[in-house]
Amino acid sequence: MCRFLAYCGEPVYLETLVCTPCHSLIEQSMHASEAKTETNGDGFGVGWYSERTEPGRYCEIRPAWSDENLLSICSHVRSHLFFAHVRAATGTAVSRANCHPFKAGRFLFMHNGQVGDWTRLRRRIEAMIPDELYPARTGTTDSEAIFLAALGQGMEQDSVRAFRSVLAQIEREMEATGATAPLRFTATWTDGERVWAVRWASDGKPPSLYWRLGDSGLIVVSEPVDAQRDAWTPIPTGGGLVARLGSRPETFTFH
Repeated sequence: MCRFLAYCGEPVYLETLVCTPCHSLIEQSMHASEAKTETNGDGFGVGWYSERTEPGRYCEIRPAWSDENLLSICSHVRSHLFFAHVRAATGTAVSRANCHPFKAGRFLFMHNGQVGDWTRLRRRIEAMIPDELYPARTGTTDSEAIFLAALGQGMEQDSVRAFRSVLAQIEREMEATGATAPLRFTATWTDGERVWAVRWASDGKPPSLYWRLGDSGLIVVSEPVDAQRDAWTPIPTGGGLVARLGSRPETFTFH
């Protein structure tokens, strides 16, 4: 499974979370402690917001620990809201198009999980993407398909409802095809003003997810990036949170 982090708050350099902590995301790309696989070396991506409406994005298929450009970007880019992700592929190609975070307009989306029996369900789930959004489908992952399907379900108006609707439809397709592998959805997304994070799985075993309010803002992570584990709050199975810049996060029941 993958590892990711999201930050929103006072502007900080990306390196303060992605590179420099003792268990930074780059460290997790080599030595994750709460994932099925210790190594997440199938590419990475960062996305950030600045004065422009749409976010910037940099993705690469090399492992995060071996990309000097990532270190340079993170040491120079300062942002009030950014996402970062290191990938462990689950059956789809290692390519830039399959690296998170995915971008569409002002939205960024990251996913840690799976659509079980994806090869059996792929055609049905891709059919959930509206025709006008399908040209934005550049990769082959289940994650990107879920994101674009949610955009088609009214994500701009009510993103939580949109993802609930998409996952419920996927569950119906799983039942119709006899798919038995679980659907797991630990994810975070943003419209550039708010950040949402959700932890859910059809088998009750979603990948890990934590949050904390640091000195400068909210941090959401797959696993803590520092040694202060007691400072991190786990998001419960079936739970979620939403936060607007400068405000304390609100929790909710997702499913």
